[in-house]
Amino acid sequence: MIEGRGLTKRYGSKVAVHQLTFDVRPGVVTGFLGPNGSGKSTTMRMVMGLDAPDEGRVTVNGRPYHDLPWPLHEVGALLEARAIHPGRSARAHLWMLAQTNAIARRRVDEVLEIVGLTSVAGQRVGKYSLGMGQRLGIAAALLGDPGVLLFDEPVNGLDPDGIRWVRNLLKGLAREGRTVFVSSHLMSEMALTADEVVIIGKGRLIAQVSTEELISQSSQRFVRVRSPGIAALRDALERDGATTVSEDDGSLSVRGPDATAIGELAARIPVTLHELSPQSASLEEAFMELTEDSVEYHGDVTPPAARAGSGGG
Repeated sequence: MIEGRGLTKRYGSKVAVHQLTFDVRPGVVTGFLGPNGSGKSTTMRMVMGLDAPDEGRVTVNGRPYHDLPWPLHEVGALLEARAIHPGRSARAHLWMLAQTNAIARRRVDEVLEIVGLTSVAGQRVGKYSLGMGQRLGIAAALLGDPGVLLFDEPVNGLDPDGIRWVRNLLKGLAREGRTVFVSSHLMSEMALTADEVVIIGKGRLIAQVSTEELISQSSQRFVRVRSPGIAALRDALERDGATTVSEDDGSLSVRGPDATAIGELAARIPVTLHELSPQSASLEEAFMELTEDSVEYHGDVTPPAARAGSGGG
């Protein structure tokens, strides 16, 4: 269990995290989401005792990280996978961590097998690819068989098979009753992995909800309708206050009323329906809607050719 209460962290005049309160429960994968610069990495560093909060408190299993007698046995973290001496082998790196934390040598071989690095365990880490470095970082997090795990962008540099492996690993760890806290910018992957999400923006908590609830609350939900009488149905829906969009394939996207209300309206007109299917928002759409006022860095989406042609003659 991770509990943050009123966490605030400043760097000079910049407030990186402000009065942040959240819980990460055992038995579920909790996604940690937010735009760039929202304070996710700072929060994870405070959980791990690498940064001290200016205000508030964060505990792991009821105690601050620095009060844990054998931290690696209780908390494992992947924050910076490449923070390893490049001249050291993967096995040597893990054995060094094991010796300083009273962990048996056989556990080193176990985690190397889990992450798929057994065949390259004797190679220097400096020769590892980005994905191999990520796997070694995950191995280090698992080394003490901890009940609490934090992962910052764990699929960075991994190929599709590696991404699926991480997804299954995280869900398997949660099924074992562990606390799993993972940040990622890949919304499609978080939609498949996270049971709950903690969303922050500009260092403040925006929401902590189940992934399913977040998506269901999004205004991006709509109902797709097909009908030979689509024009009459569209006019009736708009008179009742619905928002409609005619799609290129001839269907109608309807926002406002649910499928039941649309079906009942069609029966009253009457028009025949060939399709009446509710469409959920994606996690990305729900996230973007919720955080649109918290994005700190906006890029110019104007195509280069359009920018070049807007300068006048």
